[in-house]
Amino acid sequence: MRWRILALLFFARIGLGFQFQTLASVSDGLVLAFGLDYAAVGLLVGLFMAPGLFLALPAGYLGRLIADREMVVLGLVALAVGGLVSSMAGSSNGIGIGRVIAGAGFLFTTLYFTKMVADWFEGREIATAMSILVMSWPFGIAMGQVGHSWLELVFDWRAPFQVASAYCLLAAAAVFALYRAPQDRSKTVSKPSSRLTHQEWRLVICAAAAWGVFNAAYVTYLTFGPKVLEASGTPTVAAAGIISIGSWLMIVSGALCGQIVDRFGRRDMVLAICMTGAVLALWMLNQPGAGVVASLLFGLVGMAPAGVIMSLAGLALRPETRAFGMGAYFTIYYAIMLATPPAAGAILDATGKPNVSILLAMVLFASVVPLALTFTLFKTRAKDVHQKEQTA
Repeated sequence: MRWRILALLFFARIGLGFQFQTLASVSDGLVLAFGLDYAAVGLLVGLFMAPGLFLALPAGYLGRLIADREMVVLGLVALAVGGLVSSMAGSSNGIGIGRVIAGAGFLFTTLYFTKMVADWFEGREIATAMSILVMSWPFGIAMGQVGHSWLELVFDWRAPFQVASAYCLLAAAAVFALYRAPQDRSKTVSKPSSRLTHQEWRLVICAAAAWGVFNAAYVTYLTFGPKVLEASGTPTVAAAGIISIGSWLMIVSGALCGQIVDRFGRRDMVLAICMTGAVLALWMLNQPGAGVVASLLFGLVGMAPAGVIMSLAGLALRPETRAFGMGAYFTIYYAIMLATPPAAGAILDATGKPNVSILLAMVLFASVVPLALTFTLFKTRAKDVHQKEQTA
């Protein structure tokens, strides 16, 4: 049953990446239509994450009152509405309003999709399950990288927003009709008095920061990677296709990486190897003729540990604090995600060189490793203290 539920959640969560990618895929069209610079484009990308900075903690509290399924359905509907608002916009302000509405939906769905999987797979194959769930995001993005560019060419920049909204509505209907909570969680409600311990706060901060910088680097790669290839003479549609290779491959490599960590451990060593691969792949992107090889390395190695990083959230929290704890987790995550795209866009505007924006992504990928090591250190110390207390 839990694997069927995971398949349902994977299908529904594809809509998040599919809707998110709309803006990046039509960015050049928006620059022409509304006279934007790339810092403004980066701001519109980042606005998708803005609601999470303010709503993540309240969303965590709402989990004590409203069932997970209803929260996800609400979020998917908001994603659809936000996309439709952007598609009808007559200015960049209208697009921004739509992005904020969709971003609120993204927050609710991301938080509760994660909680649902943590509830279903607690204590068993959680890294594998989280890896599969997380791969739905690049799957949706890869669909968008190819599909949105085609839709814009055939129709106009509004079509990708409309198609992505239709998918989100279909996903909402599927979750409402088919999702069921695990039996041991269906009657469990977080106690109002449940608070995060100091240990949980430390672990949540490390886990959220690692997930935030990892995703911020990925979004920077998606937004500015095609421009690096275009600067070396690659046609626009071909550049989008080459960059999308990494997103398609990580769907498989991510699940395999989760299984490796679940079976053999060595989480920090796996992360160090994979982040080295990510940095190397982004460096290769700047080398003439190396775009395809760089994207292959990026997808097979660099992005493989996405679910492993996400699983840190489940390891940091007790079941009774999970809803609120995930709210705190995503507040930190969204703060990082909101700041990075405008910064990367401003770098491009100032230098005129997209490869300098990619350098920012390299730094962010490299920072995942020390954050994960700090998480392990805090977790190990807490375990040692607990063992000493039991033997005293």
